[in-house]
Amino acid sequence: MDRRAFLATTAAGAAAASLPWGGALAQGGWRSFEVTTRVEIQRPSGVSRAWIPLPLAGASDWHRDHGDSWSGNAARAEVMRDPKYGVEMLYVEWPAAQGAPHIEVTSRFATRDRAVDLSRPGSGVARLSDAEVRFFTAPTELIPTDGIVRDTAESAAKGSRTDLQKARAIYEWVVDNSFRDPQVRGCGWGDIKAMLEAKNLGGKCGDLNALFVGLARSVGVPARDVYGIRVAPSAHGYQSLGAGSPVISKAQHCRAEFFAAGIGWVPVDPADVRKVVLEEPPGNLAMGDPKVVAARKRLFGSWEMNWLAYNTGHDLALPHSRGPKLPYLMYPNGETGGERLDQLEPDAFRYAITARELKA
Repeated sequence: MDRRAFLATTAAGAAAASLPWGGALAQGGWRSFEVTTRVEIQRPSGVSRAWIPLPLAGASDWHRDHGDSWSGNAARAEVMRDPKYGVEMLYVEWPAAQGAPHIEVTSRFATRDRAVDLSRPGSGVARLSDAEVRFFTAPTELIPTDGIVRDTAESAAKGSRTDLQKARAIYEWVVDNSFRDPQVRGCGWGDIKAMLEAKNLGGKCGDLNALFVGLARSVGVPARDVYGIRVAPSAHGYQSLGAGSPVISKAQHCRAEFFAAGIGWVPVDPADVRKVVLEEPPGNLAMGDPKVVAARKRLFGSWEMNWLAYNTGHDLALPHSRGPKLPYLMYPNGETGGERLDQLEPDAFRYAITARELKA
């Protein structure tokens, strides 16, 4: 099946900066990638289904969706969209009698490094409507904005007046007080109230960046998680901040943004600062290590775009499933006979994701 044609695209390589992030991360040339996800349902029992996240729809100054195609033996495969957040996914269905259910989805997209000039805050015309502010400061099921979350945010941002100042203070607080916990499965689910109540701020990107988002929202700063997957090595020499091979089945990564009036959406990634601390060779780096200092500076206001953005959705009910809601859709999901498969176990669930850069 081929329901959406690929659009023509061009590619341009991004120049590597000297280590560690010695130069400014500017929005340079576009790079084009192809990501292929193959899903197989092992031991099917009854009707089988799969839900595969698709690249962020539309175009921006840092991301362009160039379309998807798919093939396999499914009886039904169609692009579906979550009505609240606009999360796009490929919904796939196989009848009970179908042997060896499988689907292969190929997505093409282009990205370029993203950097926001924060030196002149408030000088632009970027604004959110009142409805948008309410939307991006609202709680989710795992990201409340009252109680201990608000108390923590007010303490962290004490003395800050503008949204930019509040977000900066919260970013620094998360970097200083959290840690990356390698024992957490997947990317973590982002139950920030439980983390704060337990006084255990260990987790992975889905936890630590959700913590930033929840704290920011609780003091009125619009913020959102952005879910995606790493597709290439870092061009800035950080082994921990890139995909180490063309097989990216476990390379999912959540990032975050906040909105500052006059500037627009600002990219941040406190979770990756803590990843550098723990994982960048030789490991367990000091906070004063040059690589950590550079990452901490650059990841407030910029992203290296060796990464595919999927969506910004929360609390998602998968279409045609009676299973529980998902905190987010960043992994392929599947079920057979009404039973959900473990999305965090690609070998057992049997899915594989690969990426390659497309040359001009």
